[in-house]
Amino acid sequence: MLFEEERKRNIVLFVEKHARGSVQELSQAMGVSESTVRRDLKELEEAKLLKRTHGGAVSLQSVSFEAVYSDKADRLQEEKQRIAQAAVDMISEGDAILLDGGTTTLQIARMLQSKTFNHLKVITNSIMALNELKDSRNIEVSVTGGLLRPDTMAFVGPMTERSLEMVRVDIAFLGTNGLDLHDGITTPNMLEAATKRKMIAIAKQSILLADHSKIGQVSFCKVADLAEMDHCILDSGATQDFLLGLAQRGIEYTLA
Repeated sequence: MLFEEERKRNIVLFVEKHARGSVQELSQAMGVSESTVRRDLKELEEAKLLKRTHGGAVSLQSVSFEAVYSDKADRLQEEKQRIAQAAVDMISEGDAILLDGGTTTLQIARMLQSKTFNHLKVITNSIMALNELKDSRNIEVSVTGGLLRPDTMAFVGPMTERSLEMVRVDIAFLGTNGLDLHDGITTPNMLEAATKRKMIAIAKQSILLADHSKIGQVSFCKVADLAEMDHCILDSGATQDFLLGLAQRGIEYTLA
């Protein structure tokens, strides 16, 4: 049995090594009850050594860290493609849709090229999505402009938000860095968060796209509560505990 201070130190090391840790994982690793782990996590958060989430904790580095676009684009390709296909299936002829700067929304842009929509409008703040759609003859494409963030290859900031205020869309498809039952939808950058909030505000329907690696992650800036989304599209790697949490909150979801 570890002494309390040694146990807490090992909890911090575990979370830093893995970027996150669930209460169950930490309980098993430390050989103590889950209630003891929860108490330790509360005290460690108060000491600013980690960040608690629903069901566990994440390292402080992961809260503010943001991978560059090219690194994110290479991860979980199959899962992102399945999520994107489920999203495309929700689009109807004549819709106006919004694609944000995520790597999963990029898959939607790629799939739209092979569809036979004749009257579809797409607005995006993503350079990558724009590049995919620029030669489309059957899709009317608009780009927001604004401050370009190289890490995400997306426009953000006040100019972007003002551009978004000029339109209304049927569906906004949004990606996220973090997805947590308690902390909601989060992203490392304040300008990104504000831009995403504006996207939610102008959409009749907001749909969140998230592969299972985002679940339980919490980033620096809050975008919205999960209850503010109309639907979530997840891959089959989503945990049963998370899906149960969504159901208990009355949040609709699709597993791709």
